[in-house]
Amino acid sequence: MAVIFKSPHPDVGIPSTPLTPFVFRHAQEMGAKQAIVDAASGRGYTYAELYEAVRKLAAGLHERGFRKGDVLAIMSPNLPEYPVAFHGVALAGGVNTTLNPLYTADEIAFQLKDSKPKLLLTVPPLLEKAREAAGKAGVEEIAVFGEAEGVTSFASLLGSGEPPAVDIDPAEDLVALPYSSGTTGFSKGVMLTHRNLVANLVQAEVVQNIDEDEKILAVLPFFHIYGMHVIMNQGLYRGATIVSMPRFELEPFLQAVQQYRITRLFLAPPIVLALAKHPLVEKYDLSSVKVVFSGAAPLDAETAELCSKRIGCRVSQGYGLTETSPVSHSVPDRAPKVIPGSVGPALPNTECKVVDVASGEDLGPNQDGEIWIRGPQVMKGYLNNEQATRASIDADGFFHTGDIGHIDDRGEYYIVDRLKELIKYKGFQVPPAELEALLLSHPKVADAAVIGVPDAEAGEIPKGFVVLKDGSASPEELMEFVGSKVAPHKRIRQLEVIDEIPKSASGKILRRVLKEREKEKGGSEPAPTGAPGTRQG
Repeated sequence: MAVIFKSPHPDVGIPSTPLTPFVFRHAQEMGAKQAIVDAASGRGYTYAELYEAVRKLAAGLHERGFRKGDVLAIMSPNLPEYPVAFHGVALAGGVNTTLNPLYTADEIAFQLKDSKPKLLLTVPPLLEKAREAAGKAGVEEIAVFGEAEGVTSFASLLGSGEPPAVDIDPAEDLVALPYSSGTTGFSKGVMLTHRNLVANLVQAEVVQNIDEDEKILAVLPFFHIYGMHVIMNQGLYRGATIVSMPRFELEPFLQAVQQYRITRLFLAPPIVLALAKHPLVEKYDLSSVKVVFSGAAPLDAETAELCSKRIGCRVSQGYGLTETSPVSHSVPDRAPKVIPGSVGPALPNTECKVVDVASGEDLGPNQDGEIWIRGPQVMKGYLNNEQATRASIDADGFFHTGDIGHIDDRGEYYIVDRLKELIKYKGFQVPPAELEALLLSHPKVADAAVIGVPDAEAGEIPKGFVVLKDGSASPEELMEFVGSKVAPHKRIRQLEVIDEIPKSASGKILRRVLKEREKEKGGSEPAPTGAPGTRQG
């Protein structure tokens, strides 16, 4: 018998509307209120200016032949112009695919080849890498925020007329195409519709009481679904002021909180850890902060409590995935107390199952199994990958998260482990399969496996295991080889030479066996000096 856990919140109505007019529904009446501002320079846009720029970009793109369903790629750190680009594309009926600026040219080319954008929008310092990737992927036009020689300037993309009248079907038409590794393998384009993102804004409104007086610091990247939708789109939808930062550095972050009197922080666990323990925090006045919300990776109860006591604010968690637009669970702002370790109940309109991994049977409360989610925020599917879509969304519409957890008697959820093999380094996804493929491309490597091992600061770090064809390759050499081909967060931080990679009868790497071995050895503790074949990066 099916055991389906419904949200304790009443269902909410989800308007059938394109995303951008919904997000900017109050832009004109809010007019002169600051919508977004760059923390360091103070440069930004009021709500009226921002929506006007969005409309001009939609008009300009249309004038250049950009049509409904066309893709535009954005590879940029957080800037006040980021929402102009994202919503200009959306208003023109296009699809945004967002890229991590730290990706290598090959990683960028992979996403560009798969998503086929008409235009790649970046910043001048990334131009060389962008050109190399665009060349490999056959993307013909590059534009930059600001100006650079030989490429289109962002300002010149803005048109003068009215934006096009595009007939958008919110339930079918895509607006965002972020990339995620899902439950396994290489990264895939996550097809998010206008309805997916509108639904998640309406659902989140029930649990997060963000008002127009709030100042939200956007230090998490807009290219990631958390920064894109929970911070950028939700902040604008609720009429708050967003203070954007291009990267996280602790002191400028603390300065921005103090200077702008930030009221709400959406963070990943490594930053919460810094707030809880770093001595620099004592130098700054963080008394304006009312709520710290942690997502993207599990936050341990002790760190949450330390951070809460030190800053004197509420610290709560939520849970979600790129594939769920992203939020599926959240501790409500109005909950009388935060239960340590809980990610809260399911959002309105969201149903869950907890399924026994071995038997496939539905489980009851307080039993750990894979969390399955059904709701209007669940993605349409993976781009160009029907097989992966079918493997993750079943015939009943439940998305199989690959995360292990349970629901307690109060309806609170707890995520305890990951069935999927994804490594979460500082909240960023690191697919082991990608690193294994790179290790195997080295001429001296006969076989390879990569797992995540626990790390106090990063959550997890990638550790590689290799079988050598001969004994002449050092762990340092192999880590440097992989490090030269991937973004910094994907670098292998430890590497061990072993005699054999454990595999199943069908040839699948048994990563859990390697994880068990690591646990027995004490996890990610540095190897003793001189231990053969082991190296920490």
